[in-house]
Amino acid sequence: VQLQASGGGLVQAGGSLRLSCAASGRTFSNYVMGWFRQAPGKEREFVAHDWSGGRSYYADSAKGRFTISRDNAKNTVYLQMNTLKPEDTAVYYCAGSLTGYVPSYYYSYQRFNHWGQGTQVTVSS
Repeated sequence: VQLQASGGGLVQAGGSLRLSCAASGRTFSNYVMGWFRQAPGKEREFVAHDWSGGRSYYADSAKGRFTISRDNAKNTVYLQMNTLKPEDTAVYYCAGSLTGYVPSYYYSYQRFNHWGQGTQVTVSS
């Protein structure tokens, strides 16, 4: 599956952004879709994934502020980010991995083999 992320930008602390990730090439519903982020000098880290059946999982840093959702008809996954903080500044990547494993399997970026190109999110204080 090919992935194309968009929606990043510059926002003030407390603001919101919605990232989108459009997929093509394979059956979108067969994939767990995730969002990861990578700040300069840091390892890529898990943000959220939509495991299956409407159940989603979040990093502690994202809980209560971010929401992952998908539209299978549009082959698109979204990440709604509210109450943004300067520490959310990073390049955000969407990723896809075939379904079939327990939710914790998808916390690692190494479990995902399809990646979008990344979109920069910058939160100013």
